[in-house]
Order: sequence, then structure tokens, then C-alpha cells
Amino acid sequence: MQTGTASLPALTMLSEDELAFQQAIREFAEAEIRPHVMEADEAQKMPEGLIPQLFDLGIMGIEIPEEHGGAGCNFFMSVLAVEEISRVDASVGVLVDVQNTLVVNALMRWGNAEQIERYGKKLAADTVGAYALSEAGAGSDAFALSCRAVEEGDHWSLTGQKLWITNANEADLFIVFATVNPEAGYKGITAFLVERDFPGFQVGKKENKMGIRASSTCEILLENCKVPRENVLGEVGKGYKVSIETLNEGRIGIGAQMIGVCRGAMDAAIGYAKQRQQFGKPITSFQAVRFQLAELASEIEAARLMTYNAARLRDAGKPFLNEAAMCKWFTSQVAERVTGRCLEVFGGVGYTKDYPAEKYYRDAKIGQIYEGTSNMQLATIAKALIGR
Repeated sequence: MQTGTASLPALTMLSEDELAFQQAIREFAEAEIRPHVMEADEAQKMPEGLIPQLFDLGIMGIEIPEEHGGAGCNFFMSVLAVEEISRVDASVGVLVDVQNTLVVNALMRWGNAEQIERYGKKLAADTVGAYALSEAGAGSDAFALSCRAVEEGDHWSLTGQKLWITNANEADLFIVFATVNPEAGYKGITAFLVERDFPGFQVGKKENKMGIRASSTCEILLENCKVPRENVLGEVGKGYKVSIETLNEGRIGIGAQMIGVCRGAMDAAIGYAKQRQQFGKPITSFQAVRFQLAELASEIEAARLMTYNAARLRDAGKPFLNEAAMCKWFTSQVAERVTGRCLEVFGGVGYTKDYPAEKYYRDAKIGQIYEGTSNMQLATIAKALIGR
């Protein structure tokens, strides 16, 4: 019986446009990012001149329509970009990820025509964005916000502190979440478009991190920060919806980052194992090594399928909440395991900074923490399975 399903492509089959885009990103990452990876990691900052190159390549505004200066592509293209860049450096990968899957995504979905016209062009041309939700007492409990927004005539006044804000050092536009009414709980939360030079806004301490060290993670200080009324993103009191629905897509981006990290670690491990001689032959000739690499490759492929599926569902306008949570949880677990085992392939030298294995291992751990911890993903999945 003819079912018609034969015409449906495999999840990992890419269109001509997707293949060309992927290849362009891969070549850029190898040529412009890889030579500076360890130097940037040690210096804890992006390589000089790299960010303008990212804008020139068109990967800082992938979903922004062409009429606003963007690439006019879909969400899946963002996933491909994050994966290919993270294969070389997860720090640059997360910069691109936050820009596209959080900041641009939120603006395009919740911004009005005037906001999209004004900020869309900037985000596509030269403006890095950041997403300021977390606070000292509002991590996994994301809506326990103490940052306050008070309406004062033609503007809002924001006061509070935000922590662990990715891209903060480089960003000129921040999506800041604050509560307009603490007694209303999550229904008081509102999203604001805050420019770096608004009075009362300051980027504070930069964190000294274990991994993704070239990516800036800083605190944000707001002291009666004046934000124009027209810079409310979405509706007043609906910021919780903006944050939840944006983070659902952001988790797929982190899945792509983790796949990239896995692939980079595997490439390095296989390359080393082919040339490393023991007992007169390369260690790839030993079954223990061969089987270990085969197991890791299978796990990476499973993680990749989950990530691509979630991204394809999002672009098709289908429900993807559960798939995004599963993708985020699974890829981060796989990344820790893959990078750890790849480091072991290198033996003692893998523990040194002379080889790339230890950096992939350090970079992988964050996947289980940011944009929703692994336990929060499991809670989301369990809720979908059995309810509250």
C-alpha cells in the first residue's frame, strides 16, 4: 500500500540552501575562529575584530527579515550556525546563540512594528543583544524577581540587579525582565528593551568561569534606569510569557551548541588516536578504543536527531515544548559524557592545555546549567507525561 511517506526527508538531510549555509559557517569557523581559540580562552574575551565579522557574514540576524537588514532565514539555520561554530569554539557559539534564539527571537515574536524596525536593523548590522532574566534569588525559580519597574510619566524606572548575563560585555541592547507589581506574582513581570547608554544602567562584575571563558557573563546593575514607555516588549504584565516561550526555543539552541562541542571533541580524539602509537601501532587499531568511539558517535547522532527534530517542529509551527526540554536535557548529558571520554583517549596529554580535549570538557558542563538546569528540563518532561 502506498503511504506517501517516502517523500518525507530524513531529519539530517539538508536542502541545498542549508548545505551551502552550513559550509560557509564551517569554513569561516575554521579560518577565523580556530586560530584564536586558546588565546581567547586564556584572555577571557572575544578575539579582536571577530564580532564585526560575524555581522558581516549575516549570522547575527538570521531570522530578521531582509527588509530590516537580516538574512531572512528560519530558526533551523540558527541551529546549524550554532552547531558549526561551537564545534570550533563554544564561547563564540553561545554569543551567536543568545543573539538569535533569545534576543532576535523575542523581538521578532513580541515586538511591535516600530520596535522591529528600530532594533531589528541594529541587531542585524552591528548591535549585540543580551537576555537579562536571572537574579541572585531567581535562577530555576525564574519568576521570583526582585528587579522592580515603576511607571513614571513617559517612562519606566527600573531598579535591581541581574546576574549571569551572557554577552553583557559586548551587548548594547538588553531584554530586561522586571516586575511592575510584586503582589501579582508572575503576572506582574514585564519585558523591557533597554539600551546600554540609558541613564541608570551599568554592566558590573564579570564572572571568572570554568568554561566558555571567552563569552562574557556579567552582572547588570539598574538604579532608577529610565526606559521609555514605548520600550515595553509585548504587554505590561505578560513578560512571563515572553520569557517562557523564548527560552523554549533557546533550549534548542543550547542543544545545537552541545552537539557542536561533541563533534569538536570527537574530531580531535579521532585525529589524535590515528596518529598515537602504542605497541607499534595506532591506538585506533585496538578494539577498546574503536568501540568507545563508536558508542560516542551513536550518542552524538541521537542527540543531533533530537535537536534537529525540535528545530524542524518549531519552524513548522507545531508544538515543540516537550521536544525542546528533551533535547536540552539529553544533549547536555551526552556532551559531558562524550567530552570526558574523548579526553581519556588522549591519555595524560588530554589533561593539559597543549591539546584541545580539556577545553571541550570544560565547555560542555554549562549545558546542564544555563537556560534551564537538567532538573528543570526533567520536571517539564514529567509534567507532560503525568501532569502535575
